[in-house]
Amino acid sequence: MSMIQVQDLTFSYPNSYDNIFEGVSFQIDTDWKLGFIGRNGRGKTTFFNLLLGKYEYGGKITSSVEFKYFPYPVRDNSQYTYEILGEICPQAED
Repeated sequence: MSMIQVQDLTFSYPNSYDNIFEGVSFQIDTDWKLGFIGRNGRGKTTFFNLLLGKYEYGGKITSSVEFKYFPYPVRDNSQYTYEILGEICPQAED
């Protein structure tokens, strides 16, 4: 069983007076099917970016799984969808 563990997470953007997260701790079983919901500007995307390692933060985030962001960036907008899919996921079937 893989877990995502968050311990004493504290984060704020540079030049911000307020913390987005302050002393947050929880764990998520990766077998769970769940989603984060909430009003705009409440930290959902920020949390995901923390999981991706895009920002420095206080506390500890540990996980044995890899995180990926969807939608994937598309280098050439003139490509067909199946061509893009072949680059992103070569093992995908038609």
